[in-house]
Amino acid sequence: MINKALNQYKSVDLNTAVEAASPHQLISMLFRGALEALAKAAGAIERKDIQLRTQQLNKASEIIVTLKGSLNLEQGGEVAENLDGLYDYMLRTLMEANRDNDGAKAKEVSELIVTISEGWSQIPAEEHQTTSYKED
Repeated sequence: MINKALNQYKSVDLNTAVEAASPHQLISMLFRGALEALAKAAGAIERKDIQLRTQQLNKASEIIVTLKGSLNLEQGGEVAENLDGLYDYMLRTLMEANRDNDGAKAKEVSELIVTISEGWSQIPAEEHQTTSYKED
């Protein structure tokens, strides 16, 4: 009962954070979510927990698909095109990590996300509203 209430509280808290976030902050949240899922997947790989590994690698993949879908290829130019290709590479690598139970491949994707996330966090605050992304 307490766990259910805690999970509901976390869900409400997350929904509130998402609703209040700028587009720039939302992308940052996606990076954090992918890194969290990859860390959990790495632990599952070490413990040989196939179900959790698959669940977390799928979650990371879904987040990467969302990041890929948010790219504005028309306005983003070469940077957006490069990220598009890198996201494709990450998705293929995560499929291989899941298929082969390969923690090194999951770690590689995690390191790539950290690098992109660090670059994203260096965008000056005054440019956050002009950051190129695709709205639905």
